Amino acid sequence: MELFDNLALGFATATTLNNIAFCFIGVLLGTLIGVLPGIGPTATIAMLLPITFQIGDPTSALIMLAGIYYGAQYGGSTTAILINLPGESSSAVTAIDGYQMARQGRAGAALATAAIGSFFAGTVSTLLVAVLAPPLTMIALKFGAAEYFSLMVVGLVSSIALASGSIVKALAMLVIGLLLGLVGTDIYTGTPRFNLGIREYSDGLNFVAVAVGVFGIAEILRNLENEHERSVMVKKVTGLMPTREDFRRMAAPILRGTIIGSALGILPGGGAILASFASYTVEKRVSKNPGEFGKGAIEGVAGPESANNAGAQTSFIPLLTLGIPANPVMALMIGAMIIQGIVPGPNVATEQPALFWGIIASMWIGNLMLVILNLPLVGLWVKLLTVPYYVLFPIIMSFCAIGVYSVNSNVYDLYSVAFFGLLGYVLIKLRCEPAPLLLGFVLGPLLEENLRRAMILSRGDFSTFVTRPISATLLALAVLVLIVVLLPSVRKKRDEVFVDEE
Repeated sequence: MELFDNLALGFATATTLNNIAFCFIGVLLGTLIGVLPGIGPTATIAMLLPITFQIGDPTSALIMLAGIYYGAQYGGSTTAILINLPGESSSAVTAIDGYQMARQGRAGAALATAAIGSFFAGTVSTLLVAVLAPPLTMIALKFGAAEYFSLMVVGLVSSIALASGSIVKALAMLVIGLLLGLVGTDIYTGTPRFNLGIREYSDGLNFVAVAVGVFGIAEILRNLENEHERSVMVKKVTGLMPTREDFRRMAAPILRGTIIGSALGILPGGGAILASFASYTVEKRVSKNPGEFGKGAIEGVAGPESANNAGAQTSFIPLLTLGIPANPVMALMIGAMIIQGIVPGPNVATEQPALFWGIIASMWIGNLMLVILNLPLVGLWVKLLTVPYYVLFPIIMSFCAIGVYSVNSNVYDLYSVAFFGLLGYVLIKLRCEPAPLLLGFVLGPLLEENLRRAMILSRGDFSTFVTRPISATLLALAVLVLIVVLLPSVRKKRDEVFVDEE
């Protein structure tokens, strides 16, 4: 009964005219950046963080950012199907069979399958968020400093484990992120540290500047380098209604994809990306005709699209209940909460229930908006694919600079954007995934604070981390994750996924 009362509060919050408007802006913008290859929700949300500072209501700001994230999962399938170029990395698998369906004159059916699968998965996974969030929040409220420290260790280790490519490089990125998080003033002594004598860095590096630089500017530089001609496979999309046979074939993959995505989305790391790859693998193995995959199998569109959208939705569970980001976008969401003066963690549900449940309820509304928006506007998205990068990106970079400066009116933030933009570009060239860096930067100060608090409470006794049952269990889980990821078969699979994403 309490669940229904909470959902009623959530829908009352989400259905205000202001929040509906911001939800619409979020999902529309998310679809747009999902359609345009090379931008992505991480870079877009990083660029829009300064704008959220100007939005008075934190609920509206977070509803908009959430809409951008799961809206991009919808939009990414459009380019994957029409031009064989995923707008989102999680849509890379969709391109395999979706593009072949388009070449066979079935682009409409492929797009409709992606939309139906995404809507169903989004609806179910949002219900899962609503059901699981309250009990997890109650458990988290019992956490002390030692438990929070161990939980963050699990999150950081998992971000290394679930990042693609080299483990050593992922670990290096995490360490750099942790070190960047130390810049500023010591939390207990008030002593400046690692600020190079620059007074403007006494409060630490600006999260917005770091995020915009590493993800936004670096992505723009990379895409300008790789600018190439994009030829749209279908100028006019017709036949948007799938046949009865299509519905029969897509039903089971959508269900399986929803289950896989919902489970993997909760894990720290690229849940939506891993979910789409895992779903495609499962569908190919259970299919009676595996030879059809890669040649236009509708199951190859239905399963992965359901999985990546479910993964995007359930990644909000650790964010809303524990204050732990499951992926870089959720790290940016934590940054947005901090900008709005909200301390991420289990207290959000108890202290600001309208915000907590309003975000969850807005996901249902946003998913419905996406279905209504996406299919009728396919023609518009096709036209947008012809916009060249060299016209689009200078405008985006200008808005980035204006937005970052507007947060604190600090010119050093612009220097930080430029520096981290170049650093992010260098990391891309070195094939280093920047996601662990951002996660380390966000969680580093919290990790340090809880470590030192636990040490003070235990009078310097490190055994407190292993004598407390929950803390010991979490640390054991972190060790187990490290052991698993070092297995040769797992390391080989990581490299394969990294190559596929490239």
